[in-house]
Amino acid sequence: MKVQVDELKRVTLQVLARSGYPPDECETILNVIMYAQLRGNNQGIVKLIGAGMPRDKACKPITTQRDTKLSALLDGGRNSGMVVVTYAMKLAIQKAGEHGIGIVGTNNTNSSTGAIGYYASQIAQAGYIGLVFSGSGEYMAMHGSYQPIFGTNPLAFGIPTTGKPIVFDMATASIARFGIVEAKTAGRSIPEGVAYDNKGEITTDPAAALGGAIRAFGGYKGAALALLVEVLTHPLVSTTPDGKGHKSDWGNLLLVIDPELLVDGDTFAERTSSLVQRLKDAQKLPGVYEILVPGERGDRFMDSVMQAGSIEIEDQLWAALQQAAN
Repeated sequence: MKVQVDELKRVTLQVLARSGYPPDECETILNVIMYAQLRGNNQGIVKLIGAGMPRDKACKPITTQRDTKLSALLDGGRNSGMVVVTYAMKLAIQKAGEHGIGIVGTNNTNSSTGAIGYYASQIAQAGYIGLVFSGSGEYMAMHGSYQPIFGTNPLAFGIPTTGKPIVFDMATASIARFGIVEAKTAGRSIPEGVAYDNKGEITTDPAAALGGAIRAFGGYKGAALALLVEVLTHPLVSTTPDGKGHKSDWGNLLLVIDPELLVDGDTFAERTSSLVQRLKDAQKLPGVYEILVPGERGDRFMDSVMQAGSIEIEDQLWAALQQAAN
């Protein structure tokens, strides 16, 4: 179904308001969700259906647990991950602007950070190199196991150029958890080989996958990368495990680097743009008409959506969002 972008934003804001968020937090979360939805990413409005993403009634203001001129550790106060990481991103950019590097970790958030490419993109647009790592609940298994221990553990990089930034955003899981939720909502199967059921059998049933575990992408290499993200987003940022070692809150880490530490900023952007152009001009394999760099596909998708003023949304997903709003 085609939905007008303005109508999509209006209904999304209505859902967020009904979920208990004040106006400023509604706008912050809307920005992150629309970044994903308008780029064809499955980290968008699907997060607001079903149980949704209600604001914790016991949430408190974000506080600083540790602070140096280069770094900070924030207690998210059980606020939305999107609200906390947006705050952390701005703080990391501020520190990088003053001292060349900004490192900010967060703990004690109670919901998804959304598409972390959003934060990497914002950092790159400000002229800095951004690295973003996000932890979550226990959804993904280690290579050789079917017990969920890791989050889907995404990582993102934002690199400034003379034009649009390079933005690389990927989960270390074979499929994003909300990609499974989206498939379940639409009544579709998930791809073969990306998830286990709760008995360790490979499944294409999204409901069985949600009750089982997601596989890491790329076998043992992807699982090793997931482990590294797990370390950066839990032990390093002081999330709190329960008595059995299970996660009780979510953690995130942002690293912002000013290229001026090593090279003139404009020169860096120009050299990066030259590299991108060389890649795009490289000799192409049969059947390949264009080489895309990370972020380019999503940029084009969003440009086409904004030009049309409307976007295709699964009928069931749109109906579920409207139900959440009303």
